[in-house]
Amino acid sequence: MIRFAAAAATLALASFAAAPAALAQSGKVTVVTSFSKDVTDPIKAAFEKANPGISLDVQNRNTNAGVKYLDETRSNPQADLFWASAPDAFEVLKSKQLLQKFTPAAEGIPEKIGAYPINDPEGYYFGFAASGYGIMWNTRYVGANELPEPKEWNDLAAAPYYDHVAIASPARSGTTHLTIETILQGEGWDKGWQTIKDMAGNFQTITERSFGVPEAVNSGQVGYGIVIDFFAFSAQGSGFPVKFVYPTVTTVVPANVGIVANAPNAANAQKFVNFLLSPAGQEVLLEPSIRRLPVNPAVYAKAPEGYPNPFTDPRFKSMTMFDVDKSGQRTAVVDTLFDQLISFQLNDLKAVTKSIHEVEAKLAAKDNPQARALIKEARALIGAMPVNEEQASSKEVLAAFSGGKEKGARQAEIEQQWAGFAKEHYAKAKAKVAEAAKLAN
Repeated sequence: MIRFAAAAATLALASFAAAPAALAQSGKVTVVTSFSKDVTDPIKAAFEKANPGISLDVQNRNTNAGVKYLDETRSNPQADLFWASAPDAFEVLKSKQLLQKFTPAAEGIPEKIGAYPINDPEGYYFGFAASGYGIMWNTRYVGANELPEPKEWNDLAAAPYYDHVAIASPARSGTTHLTIETILQGEGWDKGWQTIKDMAGNFQTITERSFGVPEAVNSGQVGYGIVIDFFAFSAQGSGFPVKFVYPTVTTVVPANVGIVANAPNAANAQKFVNFLLSPAGQEVLLEPSIRRLPVNPAVYAKAPEGYPNPFTDPRFKSMTMFDVDKSGQRTAVVDTLFDQLISFQLNDLKAVTKSIHEVEAKLAAKDNPQARALIKEARALIGAMPVNEEQASSKEVLAAFSGGKEKGARQAEIEQQWAGFAKEHYAKAKAKVAEAAKLAN
């Protein structure tokens, strides 16, 4: 009898000890994501309804911060899933062995969208939606200020757009980094940076987070925003007076989800991935607050009229083929170049850009070849880069920017050189424009 009681007590203790682990597996799944609540809340509600007893714990971090968090907690993982738009971030996680393989129970999803693979061929992450990059604008703002509707990136560099354009910092927004990379890959390094800096001269603001741009456009604080497509589509679905265009040089790539290596709730993480890729999960993407492009072609039969379909729309067939490896390798370099040449020099860049617009307006009324030549020289000075593409991807430069959170002496030295380069060239451009202004008067 005593032995039986002891055995029962041991079994009870064992059951009690196992209870927290069982509860963790059955009751929770934690996701680190860069998506806003407008996206995550409807998907969370649909997933929890389809999986009674499981709650989705959403932890919002920007893409770069999310990657760092998973790396810092790798010895004791706290998250089960990583969920974001930037495919190069998933390549980084994969290379660091921070994701685990899985074979989703998904049907009807093709291998590619355009020429781009939807899933990681090795099974470490999975596309659940497609995303493209372009320009959104507030039609009331544009109408009230008698401004044009853009079609191409270069349109945003024209005089009427001065102080009317917003963008997020690519160093803080994975989707903006992808937009910058798309322009660089589609137009080439030198021409691409010229386009980016010509647009930047017209920026009103550079926001800290990607969703700060559509919020500013929706509210009419700014006229135009450089955004990922679903920000505009969801704004339209919510009734905001906005339009969106895909420029010729753009791309559509999958937004992804991956299961964290040694996830504490791996079984529930698998259920979430399966739900996202199921017809029910894909249909949630059509909701007005989300409006992303599903990766299951059959779901578009339930889409509202005029909804973009990357599987049938001819615009998507000619888009830039995005090199995710190149983007991932030089992310820190490209983002730092943007900061040192644009974000931290924005006032000087805007000042010289405004002067160029003013002189060009005078030259349109009364041409002066000498003045026009000076303006051309000024624009070349603005577009000049402290490093070419080969140098930016050199072992020396990449090594200098591989230190993670701690900035090394060599990185600081390079950043100072790039900042000095920008200041010097913008000052020279300003002098050229001043000379041109005298000739144009």
